[in-house]
Amino acid sequence: MSTYSCIDVNDALAIIENDAIIVDIRDAVSFATSHMSNAISLNNDNVQEFIDTADKAKPVIVCCYHGNSSKGAAEYIAAQGFQEVYSLNGGFSQWSAMFPEQCELGQ
Repeated sequence: MSTYSCIDVNDALAIIENDAIIVDIRDAVSFATSHMSNAISLNNDNVQEFIDTADKAKPVIVCCYHGNSSKGAAEYIAAQGFQEVYSLNGGFSQWSAMFPEQCELGQ
């Protein structure tokens, strides 16, 4: 069974530049306000579609608000057969503070 790792924002940047999938599990309003560039909003309504269609060989970085909720989501995604899964330490809060140029507004 696959497991996930926690990753800090600096290390995440290098993985993202290497074609990682970014999933954001925050609520729809927060995601619509701002999110990591190229992130996918993931929720209970679309998680099964993501599992069925995403490339399980690509790295997946799970982002939440502060890096706590993403751990459970990363564990779940890893258990679905994804080979390389990370929970983003500090979440979107830290990411947006350190890399505002790597954020998008709206969907």
